[in-house]
Amino acid sequence: MAANQPIYYKQNRLKQLRAFCHAAQAGSISEAADRVFLSQPTVSLQIQALEREFGTLLFERRGPKIKLTPEGEMLYQLAQPLVEGMDKLQETFATNCGKLERGELNVAAGESTILYVLPEPLQRFAEQYPGIRLKLHNVTGRDGLAMLRADEADFAVGSMLEVPDDITYRPIVTYHPTLITPLDHPLTGKTHITLADITPYGLILPPRHLSTWRIVDLVFRQHNLSYKVTLEAGGWEVIKKYVELGLGISIVTDVCLTGHERLGRIPLGQYFPNRSYGIVLRRGRFLSPQAKRFLEVLGQLFADRYEADQAQVAADEVAYGEGTL
Repeated sequence: MAANQPIYYKQNRLKQLRAFCHAAQAGSISEAADRVFLSQPTVSLQIQALEREFGTLLFERRGPKIKLTPEGEMLYQLAQPLVEGMDKLQETFATNCGKLERGELNVAAGESTILYVLPEPLQRFAEQYPGIRLKLHNVTGRDGLAMLRADEADFAVGSMLEVPDDITYRPIVTYHPTLITPLDHPLTGKTHITLADITPYGLILPPRHLSTWRIVDLVFRQHNLSYKVTLEAGGWEVIKKYVELGLGISIVTDVCLTGHERLGRIPLGQYFPNRSYGIVLRRGRFLSPQAKRFLEVLGQLFADRYEADQAQVAADEVAYGEGTL
């Protein structure tokens, strides 16, 4: 009986799966139609053909919006790498032949990552692959995850404290908590400070919905100490500027410190955790040749720095313990 069943759908399999995957990413038939340059009825028919073939519903319809059913989610995880692989077959072939002369790379990252982590890797990648179009999306962590889930970014680079089940996070570099003060501040130049020493002075912190504020609050509460915030400001560059002006002190990650600031610096690793920055990917995501090469550049660059960074951290800890900082 199976031999007598029509097989016409197999000729359109790639088109059907491409329409299905775009509909899953967009949560909308009409938006999927725009993405694949087809009419809305055509996309609907292609999805219906898949549903008939597999004998199940792939989407829950809720007005104009659609959501994957458990069976639809299973098919999406299977189909998406196949669709992406076929769509990027030419680029992958060229890469395997030793050529990577064109294409596009979309990277999602927050402001701190863009300013302090990515400049050198992006510059190195652009020099090696000048024909690749680079798109750097300055987004919050939440928006970056949304872009990954919609396949609007190849990957994200940033810092993650909590990793969702559908996301993978691979740390590549670690930075350290540091108290920054104006040069004429009473704490500047001290060989040793405690958390209690900080409490009399006003802090300048990022907005309270961000992780830095939450970590500061948690650490002070764990030590049964109070603290006061005199200024709430977004962005490390802004915070550094206002600390220099004497409006308060701040607890930052030393990713933002270049050594050219007119600031006092005191390590706080005995109280606050180190902060990692790394590569954020959607599980099951098919990486383009451009993405793979950029991740190689990232890995090489930060691997070269890792041993030097660890040696410097050890030296700083010794110097701090001996009162030379």
